[in-house]
Amino acid sequence: MRRPPEFAAAAVAVAVVAALVLAAGAGAAPLPAALRLERALPHKGVAVEHLRERDRARHGRRGLLGGGGGGVAGVVDFPVEGSANPFMVGLYFTRVKLGSPPKEYFVQIDTGSDILWVACSPCTGCPSSSGLNIQLEFFNPDTSSTSSKIPCSDDRCTAALQTGEAVCQTSDNSPCGYTFTYGDGSGTSGYYVSDTMYFDTVMGNEQTANSSASIVFGCSNSQSGDLTKTDRAVDGIFGFGQHQLSVVSQLNSLGVSPKVFSHCLKGSDNGGGILVLGEIVEPGLVYTPLVPSQPHYNLNLESIVVNGQKLPIDSSLFTTSNTQGTIVDSGTTLAYLADGAYDPFVNAITAAVSPSVRSLVSKGNQCFVTSSSVDSSFPTVSLYFMGGVAMTVKPENYLLQQASIDNNVLWCIGWQRNQGQQITILGDLVLKDKIFVYDLANMRMGWTDYDCSTSVNVTTSSGKNQYVNTGQFDVNGASPRPPYSGLVPAVAVAVALIFGGFSRR
Repeated sequence: MRRPPEFAAAAVAVAVVAALVLAAGAGAAPLPAALRLERALPHKGVAVEHLRERDRARHGRRGLLGGGGGGVAGVVDFPVEGSANPFMVGLYFTRVKLGSPPKEYFVQIDTGSDILWVACSPCTGCPSSSGLNIQLEFFNPDTSSTSSKIPCSDDRCTAALQTGEAVCQTSDNSPCGYTFTYGDGSGTSGYYVSDTMYFDTVMGNEQTANSSASIVFGCSNSQSGDLTKTDRAVDGIFGFGQHQLSVVSQLNSLGVSPKVFSHCLKGSDNGGGILVLGEIVEPGLVYTPLVPSQPHYNLNLESIVVNGQKLPIDSSLFTTSNTQGTIVDSGTTLAYLADGAYDPFVNAITAAVSPSVRSLVSKGNQCFVTSSSVDSSFPTVSLYFMGGVAMTVKPENYLLQQASIDNNVLWCIGWQRNQGQQITILGDLVLKDKIFVYDLANMRMGWTDYDCSTSVNVTTSSGKNQYVNTGQFDVNGASPRPPYSGLVPAVAVAVALIFGGFSRR
């Protein structure tokens, strides 16, 4: 991993960027307030090139990046912290309570994987501190009175074996283990345990209840590579996938929550947002089918429109297959465009910017300098999916601010080329400031632009006639935490991006 420039080099970086910047000088009424979660806190100091590396490493295992059940009692609510801003945090995470007595664990919200896993004691290579100023914990199954290890003979292990998310020895009594390996050689391994998860259930009568259920999750006893780093360390990963061992599937099969979940990730620097096992219902939501029988949340992308002009891309490039498709993944910080679609996209953006915007290209990265707002200087992008459904992509959803001097701001396109691959991944950069509904019961996904700092309405059943109204409750309130102190100079990072390019694993 490339390190941020040292402060000794930052002075030169400031001068270079300063020269560049100076040279460029030349609808419907809302429904009643419901779920209101205001819990995020600022964290600073992450270089964006590190995030691209981590996105690439994270997806390397599956080759993504090249070179409602009825009768549900209520809605399960999780807090959200972190942000999409790669200079602040670059990930969203939540907190889960596990074991007896319960302990709280910070886990990344990841719709691109299925398993909930946390670091266990003992653990080789697991970080014990985090630059996010959160207290890391180690789960110890031996000290939890409700914990039990899952043997290979267990049906739940058999299901995980079929999806490649478990490994077993020859003996049926051996522990059901797992090994997740990433493209750069980093990864995690461990075994599955069954234990109690505690959570808040919000009922249709506007009351909250302390609930619990026995679930299966991963106990990580070894981590390597990037997972050993402390700068953005969390206790584990919370997979929100579709497979049988995902927490979404497990709680639905127990009748605890519906077969649908939703999130609204705040795009501001403070970040945060809303995450519920339930269906957010708001005016403006549009839906498109999920591609069936896929390991990820695949959508049928049909075309891309920039400034009202359809890009000259063969639609067959977006057809879902083992080597193509469009994936929605909250565990990816940036966004990655299929190799064959990247150049038409960047060229269209560059051609459509305001005449007052100056273009800069270095190491293949398209950047711009402007003193005007991005909304007035850059075009809106629309992604069209099956059924003619559009997803609006505002400039803030495809640009990253790299530096600012006086009234001039340096922006770079944050969407990356998925080198040598025809898979498009919509990460947090695109997902922020939108409601997303993953309706697994009806195999569809919905979205709409939304201010995720405000409240939302969530159904408590499949009947669409009951709504959660928790505006008067402090659900899962987070205790204040000090801001992240490991600041990376924005100008230094900007120079690393423009003149050094993005380093890769």
